[in-house]
Amino acid sequence: MKICIYGAGAIGGYMGAKLALAGVDVSLVARGPHLAAMRDKGLTLLEHGADPVTVPVTVSDDPASLGHQDFVIVTLKAHSVPGIVPMMQPLLGPNSSVVSGVNGVPWWYFHKIGGPLEGTRLTSVDPGNAQWDGIGPDNVLGCVVYPAAEVSEPGTIRHIEGNRFSLGEPDGSKSDRAVALSNMLKSAGLKAPVRPKLRDEIWVKLWGNLSFNPISVLTDATLEVLCTDPGSRAVARAMMVEAQTIAEKLGVKFPIDVDRRLDGGAAVGAHRTSMLQDLDSGRPMEIDALVGSVKELGLRTNTPTPTLDSVLALVQLRARSAGLYS
Repeated sequence: MKICIYGAGAIGGYMGAKLALAGVDVSLVARGPHLAAMRDKGLTLLEHGADPVTVPVTVSDDPASLGHQDFVIVTLKAHSVPGIVPMMQPLLGPNSSVVSGVNGVPWWYFHKIGGPLEGTRLTSVDPGNAQWDGIGPDNVLGCVVYPAAEVSEPGTIRHIEGNRFSLGEPDGSKSDRAVALSNMLKSAGLKAPVRPKLRDEIWVKLWGNLSFNPISVLTDATLEVLCTDPGSRAVARAMMVEAQTIAEKLGVKFPIDVDRRLDGGAAVGAHRTSMLQDLDSGRPMEIDALVGSVKELGLRTNTPTPTLDSVLALVQLRARSAGLYS
């Protein structure tokens, strides 16, 4: 079985290192100094409580050099994916599956969901239908990514916490391909449950991302502060309640309530969210996938989202002012 990880940054690099160490036929698509370091010295993984380990990897910035794959696992930021769909094509054979390990509402969300919104396409996450037409929803396998990791220096991944990658078919079936990938990831020491209702997990993760991330950008606050300060907590809570109303109209069930989710964010401590880290580093932020997509779903379901709309407008302006959003 051949696996290609498209976007071998922190999460993709962590998964790639674990698979390579397990002897899986895995290749990585990367670029810049990180690519050069992996080519020259291999990929180094730093895990808590373990000695650093370096493994040689197949890595390239030219997907055409890697050939057809059984699985292409996409671990890029959501806004980067539509633009790389043409470059991904040489990896896709007649039996290839694309695993969407991307934050936010996925572009395939309404594929095989049933009901009046079946087949709806989301312009906020898939402008011009680039992924729907270039990958095809029948070829996608969903994935919710839980690990935290960072590229501590080019060619080196520091794993912070978590090792679960939940998988799921759009129709909720336990397909042969989902089980095959799950077993492959498990062989590398990762958790990879196949979920019949992956959309529920998508929303629980998104619940925090859609509120904590933009508020942190506007306030420069860590999770601990924004989830305990009465004012910012109230704004986050209102956004989450609006999102929950949308999700429940779409058939999603939340296993915890909003206050427990907020308390969980506070318990993470003095953590700067990924969107705030992107602002700090001058990188484009996942505003459309994490917040704009929820606004779009509110319009699709006739659900008012006044708090979310206000925060979205402010964080878009903040990002434009920094030259990080168009």
